[in-house]
Amino acid sequence: MSVRYLPHAPDDIRRMLEVIGVDSVDELFRPIPEAVRQKADLDLPPAMSEMEVLEAFRRWASMNRVPPEVASFLGAGAYRHYVPAVVEDVLRKPEFFTAYTPYQPEVSQGTLQSIFEFQTMVCQLTGMEVANASMYDGATALAEAVLMARRIREGRHVLVARSVHPEYRQVLHTYLRHLDVRIEEVPWETETGQVDRNALQARLRDDTLAVVVQSPNALGIIEDWAAIRATLGDHPAVRIACFTEALSLGLLKPPGAFGFDIVVGEGQSLGLPVQFGGPHVGLMATRMEYVRRMPGRLVGVAYDRRGRRGFVLTLATREQHIRREKATSNICTNQTLCALAVTVYLALLGPEGLRRLALLNAQRAHFLVRRLEAEGWERPFRGPFFNECVIRHPKAPTIWERLLNRGIVAGLRLHRWYPELDRDLLVCVTEMNPPDQMERLVQTIREILSSEA
Repeated sequence: MSVRYLPHAPDDIRRMLEVIGVDSVDELFRPIPEAVRQKADLDLPPAMSEMEVLEAFRRWASMNRVPPEVASFLGAGAYRHYVPAVVEDVLRKPEFFTAYTPYQPEVSQGTLQSIFEFQTMVCQLTGMEVANASMYDGATALAEAVLMARRIREGRHVLVARSVHPEYRQVLHTYLRHLDVRIEEVPWETETGQVDRNALQARLRDDTLAVVVQSPNALGIIEDWAAIRATLGDHPAVRIACFTEALSLGLLKPPGAFGFDIVVGEGQSLGLPVQFGGPHVGLMATRMEYVRRMPGRLVGVAYDRRGRRGFVLTLATREQHIRREKATSNICTNQTLCALAVTVYLALLGPEGLRRLALLNAQRAHFLVRRLEAEGWERPFRGPFFNECVIRHPKAPTIWERLLNRGIVAGLRLHRWYPELDRDLLVCVTEMNPPDQMERLVQTIREILSSEA
C-alpha cells in the first residue's frame, strides 16, 4: 500500500481554518507552552542528492568497530534466545512483510490464518480459552488487562504485587492516573521472594476490582499459582496473571490451569531478538465469557455455502474506526509481523522442543548459581526460579563494574528498581550462554576478588 504526499495549497489551508474557526495554523499549537516551542530553524545540513546520501552512510558505516565478544547475563524483561533462520525467512516473504490490517478477508487469508494460529498457540501456552490478535508489548498488555477488569467488575482499588516488573507497573500507573482507581502494592515474602499471601489477603477490599501477580516475577522467582488462587478464595476481583519470560510456559503449569481470569505477558522470547528495546509483542488471553470485554481484535474461522474453510475478523471490540465513543481500548492495531515470528518459532519447536529448551535454560541457570554460591555469593530469596535469579555479594557493585570493563554484563543491578537491593544482581542464563561463557564469568570474578584481597 502506498500513500502519496499531497501538500495543501494556501487556499485549501485558509478554507480548512475557516471551517474549524481558527485564524492561523499557529493557533493550533496554542496548548503547547511557549517555553518549549522550537522557534529557530533546525540546525540541519544542506540538502543532498541520493548519491551523496549513500556516500555519507557508507562513510559513517566504515566508522563502526566490532567489539570483542561480550558475555551477557542480562534478562530482566528482554531475553537473549536463539532465533532460527527460518523465522526471519518467513517474515521476509512479501505477502507477510508488506501486509496491512486484514479488513478484507478475501485478499488476506494468509495473514488471517497466521493470526488464527497465533491465537491458538497463545491459548495453549497460557491455558486459557481465547486470545486476541496480540498487543503492543507485555507492559501495555498488563495495563489493558486492568482496564478490561474495570469493564468486568466495578471498583476503585487494584492490588499489584511489588514483584511485578517495575516498568510494567510504571505503564500501569500512566494508564490509570486520570481514572478514579487506586493502585496498592503488595510486598514479597522476605525469605522466598514470592508475593506475601498474608499481606495480599489483608489488603483485599470490597471494591478491589483486580489482583495482579507475575511469575516468574521481577526477582526471577516462580510464584505458587495454586496458593495464590486459594488466598483469593471467592473474592470477585478479576485475577490477572502476568509474565515477562514466555519461555517459562514451556516448563511450568500455565496460570489458566489455576482459575485465573486474564493472562498477559511479553512474547519477545519466542522468536524475536533483543535489539535496542524492540520490537516486542504482547500476549493476552482470557475466558470465553469475557471475550467481548477484551481489547484488540479476534480472528476466527468461517465456512462458505460449499463448506470451505476461511478466516475472518470475527470480533473487533476496539470500535474506533466505527464508533469511537464505544471503543474498549486505544490499542489500534496488532503486532502482526511480530506475532507471525512467534507463530513460526512455536510451530518450529513444537511442544516437546519448547519444553526441552525451557529445561535447558533452567539447568544452565541453576548450574551457574551453584558455581557462584561456591565462590561466596548467596541467594537472598529461596523461592524456586527458572532461568533468572538474584544473587548477593557485599562487593557486588564493584564487581559488576569491573566485569563490565572486561566485556561481561553480569546481569542487572537491582538498586535501580529496588533501592534496598543495592548488593544484588539479577542474573539470567539462556541457551545463548554456553558453559565456557559461564566459566569465564566465574573465573573473572575470582580474579577480581583475589586482586582486592
